[in-house]
Amino acid sequence: MTDYTPLRQHPAPPAAPPRNGLGTAGFVLGLIGLVVAPIPVAGVIAWPLSVLGLILSAVGAARVRAGKATNKGLSIAGVVVSLLGLVVSILWVVLIGKAISDVNEQATQHHTITYEVSGDAKAVDIDYSTFDRDTILINSETAASVPWTKTVEATGFLAGAQFTVTAGPDGGSVGCKVVVDGKEAKTATAAGPGAVASCTGF
Repeated sequence: MTDYTPLRQHPAPPAAPPRNGLGTAGFVLGLIGLVVAPIPVAGVIAWPLSVLGLILSAVGAARVRAGKATNKGLSIAGVVVSLLGLVVSILWVVLIGKAISDVNEQATQHHTITYEVSGDAKAVDIDYSTFDRDTILINSETAASVPWTKTVEATGFLAGAQFTVTAGPDGGSVGCKVVVDGKEAKTATAAGPGAVASCTGF
């Protein structure tokens, strides 16, 4: 008589849990980087967040392909938002760099400014700006004859410069014109006793 020994059935080892942590973390970091990137000053931290998010999302996607993770969609989304965050950050750097370059160029640019007064008023009072490095000075001439012209030199920003012409008590018409580097920048006219033609803010 043959003796049969029953075979013992061993339970299958439990399946390893999916390793979704890196893909999820990459998506979160990339999303934060994309949200922060357009914000001035705070956008500086978008660079490391987006780069780290891209790396973690790429590793998460590799784990999905290897069958070790199940969050394929989240990992791909992490790659996308991280790349968008990097693009936005790069655009900000380009725009800020251009703005700084433009400011530096304007701060050192030399200008020739010509003030002109016209009209039929017999005498006018004139206030105009001259420039001494970073300082704007206001000069005045009273009872000046018309027509009247003055040319000054300036370096840097012209913001805050003034040029006004005031007719005398006898009235008449007055006009002002500002020419900067050969181009007409501003004109104005006025008429009557005490009338003011203002070409301020050119």
